[in-house]
Amino acid sequence: MLIYFLQRFVSLSLSLLAASLVIFLLIEVVPGDPARFMMGLSATPEAIAVIREQLGLDLPAWQRYFTWLFGMLQGDFGISYTYKVPVTDLIADRVWISLPLAIYALVLSTAIAFPVGIIAAARRNSPADAGIMGLTQLGIAVPNFWFAMLLVLAFAITLRWFSAGGFPGWDAGIFAAMKALTLPAIALALPQASILARVMRSSLLDTLSEDYIRTARAKGLTRSQVLWRHALRNALIPVLTIIGLQFSFLLAGAIIIENVFYLPGLGRLVFQGITQRDLIVVKSVVMLLVFAVIVVTFIVDMAYALADPRLRKGRT
Repeated sequence: MLIYFLQRFVSLSLSLLAASLVIFLLIEVVPGDPARFMMGLSATPEAIAVIREQLGLDLPAWQRYFTWLFGMLQGDFGISYTYKVPVTDLIADRVWISLPLAIYALVLSTAIAFPVGIIAAARRNSPADAGIMGLTQLGIAVPNFWFAMLLVLAFAITLRWFSAGGFPGWDAGIFAAMKALTLPAIALALPQASILARVMRSSLLDTLSEDYIRTARAKGLTRSQVLWRHALRNALIPVLTIIGLQFSFLLAGAIIIENVFYLPGLGRLVFQGITQRDLIVVKSVVMLLVFAVIVVTFIVDMAYALADPRLRKGRT
């Protein structure tokens, strides 16, 4: 297990290093000079040169990359060009919206997918199974931002049960804050619930076809008893893997949804950084999201290895 852990840790470290290099290079080719954008069209070349020196934009690209990289290792993401505050402070303020939103969406996704997937597997080839599979296919196909706009139209504009956007802050109370996150969480959760329900159904059907399930039925257990006592627990391993991967996706993939609902989270911070050419913010937040995805994947790999000893021995 220790050797497997070290191998995965080295892989994680190399992935983070490669991701940081790719992110930096992509940001470098983005058109537009941050200094010229900040100073406006009427700025003189001398004033722009002064701002570029203050921001460190006059340094060679390799030097800026290593300065940014070693700064992140020390918890220093640099100073925002636009807000003139440490990027770490901006991230700390915004993460307490994006993280609860991702957790809320994951809980909703799991709560929907588990019973739906179990019902579909228990009633295989029935009208209920066909209907569920059709709805999950629709849930996968429909873009979540379009579904988000439908939710706003139905529940915010027509019924007026929720606000169309914005976030009151946690100081307004947990109920008010969670109410503001409900529609965005639903918009994020339903496509993921569709995927998870199909995985749950497939995994459960594979388990129900195993020899020990037939043996249990031969001993007199009913189909319901076999399903809940034996099949479900063994079918959860691949499902839990998908849940772990979905959490990282929900955390990193909420940029569009946060902009639809005007939530001041990490996704909206990235969007504002792009429009304002605040490249240090864009680089740092994207790198943080990549870090979250890779770390969650690493944790899932470790949990999977603990559950399945064959992975630790390099077998499938």
